[in-house]
Amino acid sequence: MAVSRDTRGQIEKGNFDALEDDWLARIDQDATDLDYFVGTARALVGSGEQDRARTLLGVLDEQLQERKFWGLRLALLELAGPLLAGDDLHAAILETLRQIYSGRQALEGMIETVNLHLAPKDLKKVWEKVDRLRSLMQFERGSVVLMDGKGAGRIVDTNFALKAFKVDFDRISGMNVGFRAAAKLLTPLPEGHILRRKLEDPEGLKKAAQGDPSEVLRALLESYDRPLKAGDIKSALHGVVTSSKWTSWWAAARKHPQVLAGPKQTYTWAESSGDAVESVWIAFRKAPVRQRMSMLRRDGSRDEDLRAQMGAELAKTAVESLVTEPGLAFEIWYALQRAGLPTEDLPWSPAALIGETSNLKKLFGGIEDRSLREEAYRLVFEERDDHLGVFLDRIAHEPDTRAVEVLARSLQGSKGFERFLDATLTQPHRAPGAFVWFAEGASEDESLRQRNPLRLLQQILVYLGRDELAPYRLRLKKLFESGNTVPRLLSALTAEQASAAVDAIDRAGMLETYEREELITALELRFPELRGDGEVSDILYATEESISAKRAEFENLVSVEIPANRKAIEEARALGDLRENFEYKSARQRHEYLSSLIASLNHDLSRVQPIRFEQIDPSQVRVGTRVRLTGGAKDTVLTILGPWESDPDNGIVSYESELAAGLLGKAPGETAEVAGQSLTVEAIELARS
Repeated sequence: MAVSRDTRGQIEKGNFDALEDDWLARIDQDATDLDYFVGTARALVGSGEQDRARTLLGVLDEQLQERKFWGLRLALLELAGPLLAGDDLHAAILETLRQIYSGRQALEGMIETVNLHLAPKDLKKVWEKVDRLRSLMQFERGSVVLMDGKGAGRIVDTNFALKAFKVDFDRISGMNVGFRAAAKLLTPLPEGHILRRKLEDPEGLKKAAQGDPSEVLRALLESYDRPLKAGDIKSALHGVVTSSKWTSWWAAARKHPQVLAGPKQTYTWAESSGDAVESVWIAFRKAPVRQRMSMLRRDGSRDEDLRAQMGAELAKTAVESLVTEPGLAFEIWYALQRAGLPTEDLPWSPAALIGETSNLKKLFGGIEDRSLREEAYRLVFEERDDHLGVFLDRIAHEPDTRAVEVLARSLQGSKGFERFLDATLTQPHRAPGAFVWFAEGASEDESLRQRNPLRLLQQILVYLGRDELAPYRLRLKKLFESGNTVPRLLSALTAEQASAAVDAIDRAGMLETYEREELITALELRFPELRGDGEVSDILYATEESISAKRAEFENLVSVEIPANRKAIEEARALGDLRENFEYKSARQRHEYLSSLIASLNHDLSRVQPIRFEQIDPSQVRVGTRVRLTGGAKDTVLTILGPWESDPDNGIVSYESELAAGLLGKAPGETAEVAGQSLTVEAIELARS
């Protein structure tokens, strides 16, 4: 803390009356200038005027207490406490903290928790405890906090026994956050923060968003000390702006002239419209060329002069890059056209460029915008006689599947295209975009699916884990969903191909165990001989109605329950920290239950046979008969069916039960010893006529 030359001169000359006058005047002008007060006091102590320094600090301390500047007083005690308060410093600290947190019920408990009442002479530790206490006192009951992965929540209780805060979040109630972790995990949200408004007054915020989108966007952007991406903004306003209205809301909100779009599609709020225009132009001059095109499209409408300046800069770049980067020049031409700026002054047109260039490969390779590559392909078709050869060469290098579709439609039916499809199926890494187009298209296009279903399945499984197709991995994973390509390929396999398909599935390292099990189960349902040694298990008898119900249950598990569970697993995994992730553990446990249920049902369905009532001979007790018995406590009528129909309360027993097993094969008049009873078969009839 530096001391001014005048103050130093007054001390050296012993002009203490003037110094005291300055001190008192400074208290009246700015009592918060602790640098001056503490620096001057230390200079006095260094000159042997310790008592004078203590007196002046006492005057300042009285003023701070009188004005109730308790936070400032605590800072003064930390900077000059030993000189000001001496042996009473610890008591002064406690007194000040009680004033700062007056009315806060948790204070005394926190003082005990951080042990602030102990070791009062160890000032270093005392101030460490003060810092810890102040950190914990941020989280009073009722305060609103933010936690990564959980969103905004409210502290509902302070549990000193557990040394934890209890927090209610939107999706989780009563979550305990330990005192030690609170400062790292919880961020207090100040008044006016958008997430706090969302928690405390959701209906009011919804109404504000409908009435003035830009004002709510301003409040959101000013709630953070960093630029926000559109995805962050949408996430923060989830539940405030509905998904169906998001596009129109976002378009209206970001039209405000003070909304600034920065690098990587981030947004901030400028202090004024003029500041926004100037900031955009400065950012435009510094930005790479393609980012400049985006800025022209996004910000050109702010100001006519700004738009004209941007266009002039880009037109100059287009002329300079025509030979070295024709793809970039092509994109700039369309950027100017879309912005409503003149293109007549450019010494070329896209059609002329396409028709005259001898290096189309260089041109296509430089067009990064997929829609503009499609436009270039359209111009090739119109301007060049060799368009089929151009398309056949280009389709192997086109990374976007939508653009591949454009090329494929033009090549349809040509011999070269048929050979290309076979080559793509053989070596997917040579044309990744085309292979993904092929694999996705096979979901609906039977001609693609039937081309070589086993080979396509094998390549999907192999390239799911290959680096060459890493950018498409999520899309390849979707091919395994119900109704998509992979399940449909399984239906197209022959019995001879099924075994090879099982081997490929077993080797697919990128699939989860449950995903492999589902695919193999589906194959085993079609080809029972794939199970083990090929022998079918003991027959299970059931009625046609029960079999239909079980098959429907199995189909629901495979096509509805498992996909829903898979989605739940992925959503829970996205929350992070799987060791403490209740949602993830719960979803995995349900997966294990569903998998077990599917396996059991699959096994039973593989061995079930319908009970043919019309073929049953009722001369003996058989499965599918109704039996009248005497000899027990009372006469009994039993219907013997399968385990799926068992209903003892209504006289229907399974043939696997001890009672039925003792009766099977008996004729009328014969007696069976069952469970200590002698039961006589009086009559037998079909359970159904």
